[in-house]
Amino acid sequence: QFTFYKPKNMVYSIGDKIVTKKKHPCGSDSWTVIRVGADFKIKCDKCGRVVMLSRDEFLRAVKK
Repeated sequence: QFTFYKPKNMVYSIGDKIVTKKKHPCGSDSWTVIRVGADFKIKCDKCGRVVMLSRDEFLRAVKK
């Protein structure tokens, strides 16, 4: 299992639940991490949409 280290000692692993700063058009702001590495793939917990983000975009989008 891959992990990625964020500043402030935050570690993201597959299966982690995250909250984004902006809401998805379906109204949810909670996501599940399904891929980590140079890119992150996250899945919306409400509608199931899968989005792939670069590492920089992901780290800017994460609230918790």
